[in-house]
Amino acid sequence: MTDSASKRQHEIIASAGKLLMEKGIKGLTTKNLAQEMGFSESALYRHFTNKEDIVVLLLQHLAASMKTRLDAIAQSEATASHKLTAVFNSQFQFFAQHPHFVVAVLSEGLFDESEKINQAILQLIQYKTELIANLFEEGKQQKEFNIELATLDMVHITVGCFRMMMLKWKFSQFQIDLIQQGNAIMATNFNLMKA
Repeated sequence: MTDSASKRQHEIIASAGKLLMEKGIKGLTTKNLAQEMGFSESALYRHFTNKEDIVVLLLQHLAASMKTRLDAIAQSEATASHKLTAVFNSQFQFFAQHPHFVVAVLSEGLFDESEKINQAILQLIQYKTELIANLFEEGKQQKEFNIELATLDMVHITVGCFRMMMLKWKFSQFQIDLIQQGNAIMATNFNLMKA
């Protein structure tokens, strides 16, 4: 978790994520959040200035978690295809344990909220896009992936596949086996791009 945030702030962002999942961005109000937390709205303002700061911290926590987990995988000695598989397995494992963060993956509604939120989302997207592109490039050099495919196209297809899996999971009300089905679809995706 983000080191500078308090335990109470992390409890608040978890509740905010739950509200975002259940009611969308319009349902994330200080009134609803205070009710979810079981304390007054004024108590929220001791921890956060506004709703925007809550969402930004939620996104920053997700970014910090991703960076820690995925950088370790990318720096391992495994082949590029094994690293890509491990990256997405790590993501599926994380979201299965923390479904309230799914809002950051399916964040279209958040983009309209504020520039600060936009920047936090864009940082997530840029980090993941660059990581995946680097792994595909590594895989092409190792002759694991088809060098005739444009790396950016491979990234778009892969991220699109991941987002579709997350949508399917969300629409099933988190009932399908995200880890099993997610890893299976990503394996198919990577196999289609193999050299």
